[in-house]
Amino acid sequence: MFEQKAGLTARQQKVLEELNNCADEISGQKLHRSLIEGSFNMGLTTVYRHLRILQQKGLVRCRNLPTGEALYSPVHRDQHHLTCVDCGRTSALNSCPIKNIELPKAQTKNFELLFHTLEFFGLCKDCRERQEAT
Repeated sequence: MFEQKAGLTARQQKVLEELNNCADEISGQKLHRSLIEGSFNMGLTTVYRHLRILQQKGLVRCRNLPTGEALYSPVHRDQHHLTCVDCGRTSALNSCPIKNIELPKAQTKNFELLFHTLEFFGLCKDCRERQEAT
């Protein structure tokens, strides 16, 4: 069972718990469907509102694909990706290349860092070869 986080409503806790049960990132719509299938009735707008609140609390990260789709995951996974801007295929990096970076203290002294995102965009081998062939 997932540990209860202080300061979260029961619905926020359920959204976070469902995210933690997912093996990978998930869209808000798929998360909504998963909650409904699990007999937890929550509207789609409410799911997105709670995802935003959880993001503001530093518990959830959001990754935006070139297609405009947003994918959500718990912050503790700290996973980053290479994304093809043509076909949208993504592959996860094995580790975070900036995990131990130190930010300038003068710039961050009035800022509470909750999480970071790091994305690389380019062309996968298949798309690059297809483009070069035309």
